[in-house]
Amino acid sequence: MPIDILWPVFALVAWIFVVWFWMYVARFSLIRRQPPTAEDFASGANALRYFEPVEMPANNLRNLFEMPVLFLALVPLLMITHQAGHVQVALAWAFVGLRVVHSYVQIVVKRIPLRFMVYLASCAVLAAMWIGFFADLAMAR
Repeated sequence: MPIDILWPVFALVAWIFVVWFWMYVARFSLIRRQPPTAEDFASGANALRYFEPVEMPANNLRNLFEMPVLFLALVPLLMITHQAGHVQVALAWAFVGLRVVHSYVQIVVKRIPLRFMVYLASCAVLAAMWIGFFADLAMAR
């Protein structure tokens, strides 16, 4: 069913809210532990320095609006062209799963080589989705 492709989208959106909440809690906790001064927010650079100890969730939240945008753009195209088959749904779940792992590695584990490998794998899955979509459309003509 073409609608099955929406479940990974819902999962990704839910994950984005989880990371946003994680960022909010981390920042609020820092503010409570170490109340900011006017100088801490006198400039963007000062604010970045102030929040630096808890910036990984914010950095990851920004990452969730980079490559995932291509995923979120592809899903409606798959649906309206009736190309959201089992393979695309499986790839969509793989992409979302890898994005969750990427977030965990970036925020908690903090191992850059591992994070890069997970990121690269998620990009390969996304590329496979787009290539598959293109091939399916080309063969449908």
